[in-house]
Amino acid sequence: MLRQFFGAAVLAMMVASPAFAADIKPAVVYDLGGKNDQSFNQSAYFGAEQYMKDTGTEYRDFEIQNDTQREQALRRFAQRGNNPIVAIGFSHAEALKKVAPEFPDTKFAIVDMVVDLPNVRSIVFKEHEGSYLVGLLAAKASQTGKVGFVGGMDIPLIRAFACGYKQGAKATNPDVEVFENMTGTTGAAWNDPVKGGELAKSQIDRGADVIYHAAGGTGAGVLQAAADAGKLGIGVDSNQNHMHPGNMLTSMVKRVDIAVYNAFKDLADDNWSSGINVLGLAEGGVAWADDEYNKDLITDDMRAAVDQATKDIVDGKITVHDYRADSTCPF
Repeated sequence: MLRQFFGAAVLAMMVASPAFAADIKPAVVYDLGGKNDQSFNQSAYFGAEQYMKDTGTEYRDFEIQNDTQREQALRRFAQRGNNPIVAIGFSHAEALKKVAPEFPDTKFAIVDMVVDLPNVRSIVFKEHEGSYLVGLLAAKASQTGKVGFVGGMDIPLIRAFACGYKQGAKATNPDVEVFENMTGTTGAAWNDPVKGGELAKSQIDRGADVIYHAAGGTGAGVLQAAADAGKLGIGVDSNQNHMHPGNMLTSMVKRVDIAVYNAFKDLADDNWSSGINVLGLAEGGVAWADDEYNKDLITDDMRAAVDQATKDIVDGKITVHDYRADSTCPF
């Protein structure tokens, strides 16, 4: 299982070919919240930075400020000869559907959405599997039997995080109570730490002592509120354990960094493939963060339980429900 942000196995995957790397001009278009959101976008940024460090190949990137810039940024990079161009986030889908056909020789990738075009790689994750693991840990760590979840934009993707979290928590303690709040219904929900903090405080007032967020930049407020109250937070996407040592139970790491790195590397190595690329626990696409910042919070019993659950999910003994399959959560 992948636990460290860059484990030895991942580094082995990330050995690029310098002979080809000079032939590409990669670019990244981030989602709202920017590359320093300490979460989803920042994971993508780390992947691009790691590729540049390993190969010496520079890349271009752009942080959109509003939705109208999505199409503009993608088209501008394509016109300038950037290739591949990686769009971070499902909200780029409509813009990519317009731009990609205009540049059939340019390779594009999009994270968290499927765009069925011959020059597009669609990278999707089994976030529900990783969320199951941190739900298990939350239920084991909780002293009150009450845990919380704060999502960003209310969409099926974030509901999938929440549902997997609930399933993992209830598999550990059937009587656990899980509070759930979404921040909003527009892109602004990803970058509202004040509201994130307010939602977390509300859950804490109801008894929650562990709170998981899947809210991008909004999550900074969630984690801060948990730390201020002496409760435990669970980070997402990037390993956020360092943000509040002692108050971070773990993070559900979504390897957007690997997705970006491999998009660059595959084109450089003349190994590009379009179509759908699914990354779950078995593929090392999601993981829970186990490091020096939370080592005192994870007991041997918790580690053994989450390791067994990981094995059971990979082996097919546990099926984690994916909300996106039928828009229901039976837990």
